[in-house]
Amino acid sequence: CNSGYANACTGEEGIKDALFTAEYTSEKLGIKKENCLVFSTGVIGIPIPMDIMKSAIEKTIPILDNSTSTSENIANAILTTDLVKKEITVENEGYIISGITKGSGMIHPNMATMLCFIFTDADVNSNILNDCLKTSVDKSFNRISVDGDTSTNDSVVVLANGLSKVKIDTADKLDSFKKALDFVCIELAKKIARDGEGATKLIECECIGAKSQIDADVISKSVISSSLVKSAIFGEDPNWGRIVAAAGYSGADMELDKIEVYLGELRIVNKGKGAGVSKEESRKELQKEFIKIKIDMNLGEFSSKAWGCDLSYDYVKINAQYHT
Repeated sequence: CNSGYANACTGEEGIKDALFTAEYTSEKLGIKKENCLVFSTGVIGIPIPMDIMKSAIEKTIPILDNSTSTSENIANAILTTDLVKKEITVENEGYIISGITKGSGMIHPNMATMLCFIFTDADVNSNILNDCLKTSVDKSFNRISVDGDTSTNDSVVVLANGLSKVKIDTADKLDSFKKALDFVCIELAKKIARDGEGATKLIECECIGAKSQIDADVISKSVISSSLVKSAIFGEDPNWGRIVAAAGYSGADMELDKIEVYLGELRIVNKGKGAGVSKEESRKELQKEFIKIKIDMNLGEFSSKAWGCDLSYDYVKINAQYHT
């Protein structure tokens, strides 16, 4: 993995560089090149300085180990504009699932400018593992947004080595494994959202009572993706009209006279109208680091959550100077 050069829009040279990276690394490790996965993140359109890459591979391989600090070292090494490392490990019924990720800007559903590596010692079939990952990604990394921009570079992989000897071979074990993997992916996704470029707050939008699952998904994503909602939260301005508007233009079924909106436990919209809560009381909820928005559509039984962050002055500063 290289952190600094996206190796996107670099033509045939970029393809050759990626292949060489896999071949050279696998040769040094004594493994098949097909088992060497190459990842890149960073500035688009600039070729990887392969002399530096080759030197880095040579320096890194001798210090590979399985100590408790390895995960932290990797999590730090892959950062770009991230301010904090992002990792998690859970134990579940005799096996572990660990995840490391990076991501801070160009974060929007359809994954984002993010890399995520998940490892488990459970003994699980690769086809099952693939299906589980796709489901988990849809519940996590495809439900976060920092700035509404998708990316040329995004990857999530999960690797299982079976060393725990715990087989995922029954319906109950599979259900438990899925829940654990979902938890890991959701927590990592939330870490990305909280560490969004220039962010000061983590936002969670939960839509309940939607007419369909698709409606619940698009409403929650629409709200956390709204620049007006995000900037209002940064300014601690309880402008609930922006939340209702974002739900309305999402395209989901909506009946205005049924909608309720909450900030935390505070209901600020009732039956499509202001609930009579003072700005001062609403603003207290927006002064917290974690902002919970709940929208009850009162049309059905479907629900969904999405996560984002506020939009600050620093986001513009970071991205105005990113290439320079």
